[in-house]
Amino acid sequence: METRHKAYKFRMYPNKEQKVLLAKTFGCVRLVYNLMLAEKIAYYKEHGKSITVTPAKYKKEYEFLKEVDSLALANAQLHLQTAYRNFFKDKSIGFPKFKSKKSNYHSYTTNLVNGNIKLNERTIVLPKLKSVKIKKHRQIPSDYILKSVTVSQEPNGNYYVSVLLEYEVDIKPQYDTSKAIGLDFSMRELYVSSEGFTAEYPRYYRKSQEKLAKEQRILSHRKKGSKNYYKQKRKIAKIHSKIANQRKDFLHKQSRQITNAYDVICIEDLNMKAMSQSLHFGKSVADNGWGMFTSFLYYKQTEQGKLLVKVGRHYPSSKTCSVCGYKNEGLQLKDRFWLCPQCNTYHNRDENASYNIKNEGLRIVKEMEIA
Repeated sequence: METRHKAYKFRMYPNKEQKVLLAKTFGCVRLVYNLMLAEKIAYYKEHGKSITVTPAKYKKEYEFLKEVDSLALANAQLHLQTAYRNFFKDKSIGFPKFKSKKSNYHSYTTNLVNGNIKLNERTIVLPKLKSVKIKKHRQIPSDYILKSVTVSQEPNGNYYVSVLLEYEVDIKPQYDTSKAIGLDFSMRELYVSSEGFTAEYPRYYRKSQEKLAKEQRILSHRKKGSKNYYKQKRKIAKIHSKIANQRKDFLHKQSRQITNAYDVICIEDLNMKAMSQSLHFGKSVADNGWGMFTSFLYYKQTEQGKLLVKVGRHYPSSKTCSVCGYKNEGLQLKDRFWLCPQCNTYHNRDENASYNIKNEGLRIVKEMEIA
C-alpha cells in the first residue's frame, strides 16, 4: 500500500465577521513571516550562521497575534523554512522574499488537531472562524483522512478553501505499450499528437485581450488609492480569473480524454520559462498552460497505474526524420515543413516530432522494463 495526498478546492462564503477575522489572519501570517525572515537575515549578517525563530516570541510585543489561529502562524514558520531549504538546494529559485501588504492574493494554512476542523456537506468548521458556508461540488471518499486546510482570497475577492487529504492505495503498473501516444508541444494548438489530432486550444487569453486592454485603460484614469480605483482593479481581476478557470477546465477535460484512451503518454521535458523568455513567446506559452497540462496528465496517469514518459529536452525530435532517421541539422524554427533528402518524405514539423517523441518514449519504457 502506498500513502498519497490529494487536495479538493471549494468556494467559501464567509459572513462579515468572518471576513474581518480572515483579513486579520492573513495580515498576522504575513507579519510573522516578515519578522522571522528579517531576524534570520540580521542574525546571519552579524554571526555568520542561521538561527531558528518561532512565532511565539512575537506575541508579547504584538498582542493581536493571539486573536488568530496559532497553527496558521506556525505554518508561516514552516513555509519560511521550506523557502530556505529550496534556496540552498537550487540557488536559481531565489532567496526568500518579504511578503507585500499590497499583494492581491492572500492565504494561510492550518492543520487538523483534536478535531478542530470538520468538513460537512454545506459548511466547514475552522479554528477561530467556526462554521463557514462552502460549495462542496465534489464528494470525498469516506476513507480519505483530512490533514490540513489552506484558506485563500484571490484577487477577484472570492474566498476558497483547499482541503488536503491523505489516502492509501495499492496501484500496480498496468499498461499496454500498444496503447501509446506522442504529444509534441504546439504554441497554437497546445499539442500535436502522433495519432493525427490536435487539442484545438481556444486561446482564452488572446480572445479576452481587447476587453482587458479596455478595462486597463479605464484603470489608468482612476485616482490611485480611491474606491473607484480598487473597484476597477477588482473588475480586471475577475476577467483574469475567468480566463484562468476556462483554461484549467479545458486542460482537465483534455488530460482526462487522453489518459482514458492511452496507457503510455510520451512528451518532451521542456523548460517553458526559458522558452518564453528567449524566444519572446511569453503570452503564447502562458496562455496555453503546457506545464499545468503535463502535471494533470501525470497525476491522472499514475492514479491508474499508467505511464507518463518524458523525453529529454535535447532530443532532436523535430530535426529527425521519423521514417529513416536522417537528421536535418539545418532545420530552423520558422521551417514548418521539410523534405527528407534521404527518403523523400515530406514532413509536417510538429507531426514528425510527435512520432519521434512516441518512439523515443517507448524506447525509454523498454529500458525501464529491462532494468
